[in-house]
Amino acid sequence: MKLYRAPRGTTDILPEEQAYWRYIEQKAARICQLYGYERIDSPAFEDTSLFTRSVGPGTDIVEKEMYSFTDKGGNQVTLRPEGTAPVCRAYLEHGFHSRPQPVKLYYLAAIFRYERPQAGRFRQHYQFGCEAIGDDDPAIDAENIDLAWQFFQSLGLQRLTLQLNSIGCKQCRPGYLGVLQEYYAGHAAALCNDCRKRLSRNLLRLLDCKQPSCQDVADQAPRSADHLCPQCREHFERLVTYLDLLKIPFTLNHRLVRGLDYYTRTVFEIQPANGGAQSTICGGGRYDDLIEELGGRPTPAIGFAIGMERIILNLKAQSLPVPPLPRPLVFIARQGEAARNETVRLASYLRQKGIGVIMATGDRSLKAQLRQANNLGVHYTVIIGEEELQNGTASLRDMTTAGQKTVRVTKLPELLKG
Repeated sequence: MKLYRAPRGTTDILPEEQAYWRYIEQKAARICQLYGYERIDSPAFEDTSLFTRSVGPGTDIVEKEMYSFTDKGGNQVTLRPEGTAPVCRAYLEHGFHSRPQPVKLYYLAAIFRYERPQAGRFRQHYQFGCEAIGDDDPAIDAENIDLAWQFFQSLGLQRLTLQLNSIGCKQCRPGYLGVLQEYYAGHAAALCNDCRKRLSRNLLRLLDCKQPSCQDVADQAPRSADHLCPQCREHFERLVTYLDLLKIPFTLNHRLVRGLDYYTRTVFEIQPANGGAQSTICGGGRYDDLIEELGGRPTPAIGFAIGMERIILNLKAQSLPVPPLPRPLVFIARQGEAARNETVRLASYLRQKGIGVIMATGDRSLKAQLRQANNLGVHYTVIIGEEELQNGTASLRDMTTAGQKTVRVTKLPELLKG
């Protein structure tokens, strides 16, 4: 008989891993509340054209990685490959432009990309993302970066580096792309096959190539920061000033462009020290033209996404503990057939009083039941036998000290809560 396994590039999040996920989610919700971001949850799939139009037809995501299919109604739909475009779609669909700007939203969502599985990045993985839509003030850029930075600080993660760049806007970027095209035309022979294709389709991605044969060429390429228009240059200089005020250390990285076509001006990544771009745990930037591209009026915006699996990898690598999830406090053991009904009744009664309970089932001996209670890590075991049934009492055993006493069943909730 076939043994079924999780599809390649996916993984089960087992009970022993759940403490990490709940811890990260709680920290994310808390930091977003401090900065005024509200949660939004979008569908797991969208119209395919939402992503081809926003992410860009020349990107790896659109060309190689999207899970797209035709549904039974004949509609072309795609499992969500990134979180920003659905949030922007929701912003337009629900008239968020009429709300006080910027509208600040965050999400915790599954992301689907058909790519080579690697540590911390699966074909179905999870992201924590924030989007601030409706303001082009560089102070919002600084706040967005500060939120991500303080989130990592709240987790206790150390030795992180912030990579920063500006890739200009639709006014100044064409001039820079012309300079870049001229430079790369003289180095085409040294490029990998993907980069040769990018020469005519997606020039900025040439700077982001991870192939060793392209590294030296990209290192010597013209820098976008040297070709910014006055408005973009002022925007970037003010952002740098704000980051200095916030005491957030950063490195200017002229090769940082991000992998999506909608980015403008500010782009940034946060990486573990000495980890390199392949270990990036946060990436984001401005996308001032995206809302307009999707049919809205011109609306500046900035956001980021954080890979949750990679956060967990870094928590483990730095030996940072997370608080355990709450466990049931009590195990109810029984002796004799007559105690079965009372076990079921008492378990429900205690749960209604807010006390977590695991009750004995099956036909194990009392000794085996106590062994089970010990393995489960409960603090107390309540033992019901024939004598206890007759007297309306129970034996309460402290599993830590092995001390045991007889108590009235009606007093159990008060004693256990105490």
